[in-house]
Amino acid sequence: MKNKSHNKVTEIFKHTNTSAKVIKVADVFKFTRGGSISELNIAYETWGKINKDKSNVVVIFTGLSASSHVTSSSLDQSPGWWESMVGKDKAINTDEFYIVCINTLGSCFGSTSPVTINEKTGDPYRLTFPELTIEDMANASELLLDKIGISKIKLLIGPSMGGMKAIAFSLLSKKSIENLILISTATQALPYAIALRSLQREVIRKDPLWKHGFYSYEDPPLNGVRIARKIGMVSYRSAIEWLQRFGRKKSVDSKLNQNTFGIENTSFEYEIESYLEHQAVKFQNIFDANCYLYLSRAMDWFDVSEHGESTADAFSKIHIKNALVLGVNTDILFPPQQQKEIAELLTLSNTKVDYKELSCIQGHDSFLVDTTTFSKEIKSFIKLI
Repeated sequence: MKNKSHNKVTEIFKHTNTSAKVIKVADVFKFTRGGSISELNIAYETWGKINKDKSNVVVIFTGLSASSHVTSSSLDQSPGWWESMVGKDKAINTDEFYIVCINTLGSCFGSTSPVTINEKTGDPYRLTFPELTIEDMANASELLLDKIGISKIKLLIGPSMGGMKAIAFSLLSKKSIENLILISTATQALPYAIALRSLQREVIRKDPLWKHGFYSYEDPPLNGVRIARKIGMVSYRSAIEWLQRFGRKKSVDSKLNQNTFGIENTSFEYEIESYLEHQAVKFQNIFDANCYLYLSRAMDWFDVSEHGESTADAFSKIHIKNALVLGVNTDILFPPQQQKEIAELLTLSNTKVDYKELSCIQGHDSFLVDTTTFSKEIKSFIKLI
């Protein structure tokens, strides 16, 4: 079992980001809701060169499903998840900044997580992994930055779950954080988002192959992860995009009749169905089910108000010079009113805030897809800091 588990984790990691570095940042790591692990490893990647006074550091926190491979490099030329945003002469210029992208604690892409081997038992942690919070992710990132000698951050960037982590980091970190970019994120999850993620987790747990979290890595609950991803994809995009992009077009390989209902999952009637299936199958083959459960629940638990007498009181402890807060008018998962709230709270804490509600049809995923619109705003902000 130990060797098979090691092989599976290695297979996933190598498939996603071959240039990531994985280093031990703590011999013991204590979690905020209790419990600890005996060794904490964090995966990260860097681009550009750090200057003499280490004043050009940009730190990027990722969303739930992303690895540390934010953009290509000479070590790994495969496209990163934000390839058109980060790089030479791009909005986040690798010729100007030293960029550090951190794979979050709990993710299956290199950092310590439920798939990691517990050296005390010789088996993966699985559900014995302690309860994970956004604050734990922030604290682990702090340890990583300590380890690589980063004490001040020119610009901290966090989209989606990464934005939650950036807010928590700004509250908890002892480092100097000069500027902040938050994209489609929140001070706490809304009931709609909690409901969707709860359904995703239930689908995974109800997969017979999940086996209460103790599934075989050679035969994991792919069906549960696949369906959970489909639910996620529907919430990440917008009805406007689906209508414009697919309409009611029939799938070219549709072989269904009125009695099949796609029982064998061999074909789909509409293009939108085929698209969701394609995206979900890609995801199921690279993302671990238990890691998905832990990261998803951490987002539901996050609530900035727990760090003070109120959300506003918690934000008063954040000391940032300038911030850019970006929301999207079609985002149903992290709607623009949540971004506006963040902008108002930062303003009250004496941060100079630039708030923009962008018109994009791709919903929550707009920052990944409509990079032309986002690049313009991010580039303009960076010129002023």
